[in-house]
Amino acid sequence: MKRVLSVIVLVSALCSAAGAQTNLNDLRADLNPPLAEDAPPAPGHRVRATTAGWDTTAVHHTLYLPTEWKPGGMLPVIVEYAGNGGYTNKLGDTSDGTVEGCMLGYGLSAGRGFIWIVLPFVEVDAGRKRNATKWWGDIAETKRYCLATVRDVCRRFGGDPARVVLMGFSRGAIACSYVGLHDDEIAGLWCGLLAHSHFEGEFKHPAPDQAAWPERVRRLGRRPLFISQEGGTKKTEVALATLGLAAPITAAELPFPNHSARWVLCDIPLRAQARAWLHETVQREP
Repeated sequence: MKRVLSVIVLVSALCSAAGAQTNLNDLRADLNPPLAEDAPPAPGHRVRATTAGWDTTAVHHTLYLPTEWKPGGMLPVIVEYAGNGGYTNKLGDTSDGTVEGCMLGYGLSAGRGFIWIVLPFVEVDAGRKRNATKWWGDIAETKRYCLATVRDVCRRFGGDPARVVLMGFSRGAIACSYVGLHDDEIAGLWCGLLAHSHFEGEFKHPAPDQAAWPERVRRLGRRPLFISQEGGTKKTEVALATLGLAAPITAAELPFPNHSARWVLCDIPLRAQARAWLHETVQREP
């Protein structure tokens, strides 16, 4: 089967009065994700929630209903996973590993037209379940929470189960495959994947079954994949090319050296490209 690969290299210089900018953090944001609240779900609000079955644990996710949400409607869904916590670099990039710290889903939807969920990696410590801020935690529990939460949100809030997109940054980008394509059941949730900064096959991660990444990635089938990364996606493209995938793959470069998801909050060409891909993906015939 023929693999379609569209490579989009974004090399346009972004300038200011002070000259060419080389740090993403110097760009003005035109969006700010709403802060997470401990409140009931409501249009235009981002709230903390825990899925039934985990009520007595410290596990939680965030749920955002778009400004135009109304009961009885049906909307596409963005599911997001966070990068590792405890990350900083000399450019001022940070990642805290929390569900509250994510921004891809909000930046790419601009808060409209999509239900946005940020899911946790679940770990078990001294018999207590909680959100893991580094790596995978308990992968079986993480998958179980994902399946239950996506289905619950679709049932209670009008998410369209045929139009659910998985995305993530860094650890979350790797999770698009490692968690999202881990077995046939969970792989069946998604209509497309968007991964920024890393992907399985390009990055070795600390899981005992890391070497089984080709089997996981092949579960993508013909569904579209968007990959982007600072410094380019060549390593990922080379790794994926060995698999003979039938999936349409879009590859794009973040034209800044930053290891960050903050670009989705700024008016740059990569955001416009990713938004166009997202809207096209949820409008495709299954």
